[in-house]
Amino acid sequence: MFCAESSPGRGFRPTLNRVTETPARPAKQVEANDYDSFAEGYAAGAENDIMTAYLARPAIVDLAGDVSGRRILDAGCGSGPLFAALRDRGGIVTGIDSSAGMLALARRELGEEADLRVADLGDPLPFGDGEFDDVVSSLVLHYLEDWGPTLAELRRVLRSGGRLIASVQHPFVDYAIQDPRPDYFATASYTTEWTFDGQSFPMLFWRRPLHAMTDAFTTAGFRLAAISEPQPDPAARELFPAEFHDLSTRISFLFFVVEVPDRRD
Repeated sequence: MFCAESSPGRGFRPTLNRVTETPARPAKQVEANDYDSFAEGYAAGAENDIMTAYLARPAIVDLAGDVSGRRILDAGCGSGPLFAALRDRGGIVTGIDSSAGMLALARRELGEEADLRVADLGDPLPFGDGEFDDVVSSLVLHYLEDWGPTLAELRRVLRSGGRLIASVQHPFVDYAIQDPRPDYFATASYTTEWTFDGQSFPMLFWRRPLHAMTDAFTTAGFRLAAISEPQPDPAARELFPAEFHDLSTRISFLFFVVEVPDRRD
C-alpha cells in the first residue's frame, strides 16, 4: 500500500525493532505496509503529529504555492488531510490510494462529493494524458523499489509545464543518524515495525542514495526545479517544545519539485 504520510502520529511513532537489508532485485516487492489493518489508529495519530501536521504537510502546501483553479492529483492521499488543505486553497483535487480503508476515512472527512479512487501507484493510472496541473506525493516514493514506472505514469498524467511535488525520508537520516547502512550507494530494502494499540505491523521501505533519486526524475523526463529541506511550522514550537527543537535541528524529510518541460521552451 502506498500512503501519503509515512510517520505515524504522536504516541504512534514507528519503533525500529529489526532491520533486514537486502540488495535491490527485479522481483516484485514483498507484500507489506497493510494500511487497511491499522487505518483508524494511523489516521487518528497522524492528523496532529508534529512530523506530518507541522512539517510534511505544510511543506508540500508551501511548495505548491497558489493552487487556485489548478487540477491536482494527490497520489497516496491516505485519510485526506493534504487533499483537504489543497482543496481549501482552491485546488481541484483528486485523491488516489491503494488502501480502501484509508479512502473510507478520507471520504468520511472530505464528503461524498470528493473525487477519491482506489488505485495502486505500481499500476497504470486511471487518467488521461495531461489531465493534471500538479501531482503531490507526500512520503510515498520511499515505499517503492523501482521509481521508474510510477514516475513515468505521473509524468504522463501531467500537462506540459506541470509539476510533481514529492517528499521522501531523507536519504541521510538512517545513514548518518540511526541504524547506519553498510552501503550508502546501494538501493536496498529494510523493514521496521509500527505499533498501534499494542499491536505491531511490519513496514517495508526502500533506501537509495540521493543521486539515484534525482536520476530517476530526469530519466522519467522531469526537470529538477527545487530540492528543499524545510523547517517545521513555527506553530509547533509551543505545542511540541522538545520535538520542535529536534525536528528543527536535524534532517528528516527531503522534498522535490520537478517539472514537465513546457513544449514551448
